Formats: sequence, structure tokens, C-alpha cells
Amino acid sequence: KRSVSSGHEKCPFHFDLELDHKPPTREDIIPELAASYRSLLKDLGEDPNRDGLRKTPVRAAKAMLYFTKGYDQTIEDVMNDAVFDEDHDDLVIVKDIEMFSICEHHLVPFWGKVSVGYLPNKKVIIWLFTVQERLTKQIALAVVEAIQPTGVGVVVEGIHMCMVMRGVQKINAKTTTSTMLGVFRDDPKTREEFLTLVK
Repeated sequence: KRSVSSGHEKCPFHFDLELDHKPPTREDIIPELAASYRSLLKDLGEDPNRDGLRKTPVRAAKAMLYFTKGYDQTIEDVMNDAVFDEDHDDLVIVKDIEMFSICEHHLVPFWGKVSVGYLPNKKVIIWLFTVQERLTKQIALAVVEAIQPTGVGVVVEGIHMCMVMRGVQKINAKTTTSTMLGVFRDDPKTREEFLTLVK
């Protein structure tokens, strides 16, 4: 039977909207991921049965699930009830939030720091916090969704192992991306204040 209800519209295991199954959990796919890592080791000329590598496929599968856990998180999960009503409308900046992710082009890590500024609209966030350009915009949009500020600016500075270990092979090469929304995009003075303060 077919239905367009129950939130399965975006289920990657559920293209035809047949609702008679339960999608696998991320832990359910560990054996399949481990088999892929085992095959990768073999293809590289390694013996996956030798002592040092015997448990590597399962460890690598679990690590990849941890590295990509953001796929399962919502903005509510990330904010963790940290949005508060506050009569404050001056610029708020949180600098040097550490972040890491996996480059979708080479499946190697990149990491760095995020600086976020926003002009509150009676709400503030008590902070937490995957190509870098998309991550930058996703962070800005998440702040907008969480507290509807009058403006938000995000700067991400990242070191990409795909550039350090291959490509340009420059150990100190950094990639900087930014997104400006609302007042930060429309008002050069606000944008300049934010960019000066996050340097």
C-alpha cells in the first residue's frame, strides 16, 4: 500500500514510500561498512587477517559513523534547549568554535574553527556546535532557524588533509569561507564590525 505520510518521504531506503519496513539504524550498517573497509585493505595489498588489521574494519566503520553523526542530528539536537528569551539586540560573537568534518571529495578529515556573529531578535543561544562552503551556510541557516536574528555572519577557517597530504601539499594552507545573512549582508558597517572582531 502507498502513503505519503509518516515522515518517510526523505528515507534513503524508501524511495517508493512503501511503509511496511523499519529503516536500519546506523549501528545496523556496521557489518556492511566493515566489509567495505576489509575489501579496501585487500585492494591496497594488505592482509586484513594479520594481527594489526584484524579488528581494523570494524573500528574504521564505527569511527566513520561517529565522524558522520551529524547526518542524524537536527537543529533541536544541536541546540539542546540552549535558546533563551533575552532583551538584547547588540552584536553577539562566539569565536574559535572548534569543528571537524570529512571532505566529501576525498573522504579525509578537515578541521578548523568557526566564528559566528548575530544580531539577536529577543533570543540568544548558549553555544554548542560537512564541503566547507556548505557547512558555513548550514551553520548560518541553523542560527536563523533557532533564534530568528536580524542578521548573522559565519566565518569558517579550515585545514583540509586533502590539501595537506595531496594536491598543493602545503601544511599551513587554510581555507576561509564566510556567509552573511540579513543585516550582515545589507549593512557594510555591521559586516565590517563583525569581520574586524573575529580576526
